[in-house]
Amino acid sequence: MPSPYLEIKGLTKRIGHRVLFADISFTINEREHIGLIAKNGTGKSTLLSIIAGKEGDDGGTMIFRNDLKVGYLEQTPTIEAQALEGKSEEYLQRYKRFLTQMKITEEEAARQESQLSGGQIKRIALSRVLAGEPDLLILDEPTNHLDLEMIEWLENMLSRSTMAILMVTHDRYFLDRICSSIIEMDDSRIYTYKGNYSYYLEKRQERIDNMNAEIARANNLYRTELEWMRSTPCARTSKARYRIESFYELEKRAKQRIEERNVRLEMGGTYIGNKIFEAKHVCKAFGEHVILKDFNYNFARYEKLGIVGNNGTGKSTFVKMLLGVEPHDSGTIDIGETVRFGYYSQQGMAFKDDQKVIDAVRDIAEYVDMGNGEKLSAGQFLQHFLFPPEEQYSYIYKLSGGEKRRLYLCTVLMKAPNFLILDEPTNDLDIVTLQILEDYLKNFRGCLIIVSHDRYFMDRVVDHTLVFHGNGDIQDFPGSYSQYRDWKEQNEKQLSAEKAPVKEEKKPDGRNQNRARKLTFKERQEFSQLEKDIAALEAEKKQIETALCGGTTSVDEITNMSKRLPLLTEELEEKEMRWLELSEFA
Repeated sequence: MPSPYLEIKGLTKRIGHRVLFADISFTINEREHIGLIAKNGTGKSTLLSIIAGKEGDDGGTMIFRNDLKVGYLEQTPTIEAQALEGKSEEYLQRYKRFLTQMKITEEEAARQESQLSGGQIKRIALSRVLAGEPDLLILDEPTNHLDLEMIEWLENMLSRSTMAILMVTHDRYFLDRICSSIIEMDDSRIYTYKGNYSYYLEKRQERIDNMNAEIARANNLYRTELEWMRSTPCARTSKARYRIESFYELEKRAKQRIEERNVRLEMGGTYIGNKIFEAKHVCKAFGEHVILKDFNYNFARYEKLGIVGNNGTGKSTFVKMLLGVEPHDSGTIDIGETVRFGYYSQQGMAFKDDQKVIDAVRDIAEYVDMGNGEKLSAGQFLQHFLFPPEEQYSYIYKLSGGEKRRLYLCTVLMKAPNFLILDEPTNDLDIVTLQILEDYLKNFRGCLIIVSHDRYFMDRVVDHTLVFHGNGDIQDFPGSYSQYRDWKEQNEKQLSAEKAPVKEEKKPDGRNQNRARKLTFKERQEFSQLEKDIAALEAEKKQIETALCGGTTSVDEITNMSKRLPLLTEELEEKEMRWLELSEFA
C-alpha cells in the first residue's frame, strides 16, 4: 500500500467573485508522478502555489506527511542570491553538480538575474530545487525556456526519480514519459486517471461518451415525465409527490452539458504568390559569436518549417532578420511582394494591464475579415478564442498567463497573415488550445515557420526542419524533429559500428577466438536462468497491461501496477541484453 505524502480534502479558491475550483479532493502518494491538466484560467498554477505554501486558500484541508520536504519550481522563477545563504556544504555540492549537468557555469550562476536569459534563470532555479532533494517536487511548466537537450536530460532524470512529482506542463511527450497518474480539473471537479497521458486521453473520451449516453437516457425519460407533470391534476397523493421530487432531480441530469469549449480557428487565408523569400550568402555574427555563415535558402510556397537548436544558437535572431527587425551583416534576403507576415513571439505581448480585453482587439480592428466574405465584430471574433461576452469586458490584468497568450494569438491571427512566424508559441497555452492550434496550422493555406522546443507540437505540424548546431552550422533536414532524432541515433550507431573493428586490431584473430569461445559452466547456468526470468517477466508485463486496460482493477492495484510497469520494462531490457551477449557463445 503506497504511503500518502499529501491528502487534499475539499479545497476551494476564489479570486474576487470568480471561483477557480471548489471542494476538490485528491491524494499524492509516495513516488507517484502526477500530471495536472486543466484549461487556462481554471487555477492550475494557483493550486500548485497553495500546495507549496506560497498562497492561501478559501477552505478545505491539506494534510502533509510529517517532515515532508517540498520543492517548488514556479512558472516564472526568481533566483535571489541570498537564497543560498546558510545552505549546508552538502547542498552546495549537489547544487554545483546540477549546474554542471545543466551547462551553467558558476560564474553565470553568480550573476544578477537581469544579466541572465530566461533559459539560464530556469536552469539555475531547477538546480536549486533539485539540490534540496525534496520528497515532493512541484513543477509549474518546467520545460518553458529550456532547449531540447535540457528537456530530454530533465525528462530522463525525472522518469527514473523516486521523488513524488506533481507537475503542470503543456509538453505532451514530457507528460507521457514521466507521469504515472493524470489529474484533470474540469468544471471545478477532479477526475483521476491511473496511467500516463496516452491512457488519460483514452479514458477521458470514454468518460465523456458515457456521460453523454447518460444525459441522452435522462433526456428520453425527462420528456415522458414532463408530459405527466403537465397533465397531472393539482391534488397530489404522497406517491405523486415522490414522483414530482424525482422529476426535478431528473431535470437536473437531463440539462447537464459537457462543455467542450474549444478555440475555433476558421480564418480564411490571404493570397500568397510563388515567390516567398530567398536568402543568398547571408552572414550574421555578434563579435565572435557566429549566427549565420554563408547561409542560402529558397523558401517554398506553403512550406511548414520547424527550427530547433540549443539556446543561444541564433534561432530567434534568424527570424528577426527575416522580418527586417535585425540587420544581417552581408548577403541578401529577398522577400516576395505578396508576403504578409504574422509574428508571435515570447516578447511580443504589449498589452496594457488596465485595458479591457475587447479594447485590445478593437485597437487593431472593429471588424475582422474571415476571408470568405464573412466579417465578424471584435466581440464575435473574441468568442472564437474562448472569451465569452462577460469576460471581454474584464481587465487584462485579471487574465492568467495562458489567457494572455491566447489573446495575443487572437491579435496576431486577426490580421489575416499569409506567412506565420511563431516563436515558442506553446509556452503557457493549455493542451486543448494547442490541439486546436495544431489542427489550424496543419490546414493553414500559407507559409509557416515555427521555432519551438515542444517536440509533440513540431511533429504534428512541420514537414521540414532546420537544426541550428551553433557557430553558423545549420543542418537542413527533410522531416520532423522526431524523424531527425531517429536519423541522428541511427547515424551515430553506424559510425560507432564502423569504428569498432579498429579497436580489435590489437587482437588480430579476435573474431575467430570469439567463435571458438564457449560458455563457462557458470555462464550456462546464467543463460538458462535468464530464459526462465525473461519468460516470467514477459508474462507479468502482459498481465499488468491487460489489467490496466480492464475496468475491474481497484485504484490501489492500478497505482501499484503503474509503478511496477516501468521497473519491469527496464529489468526485462537488461536481461534481454545479457541473454543476447551470452547467446553468441551458446
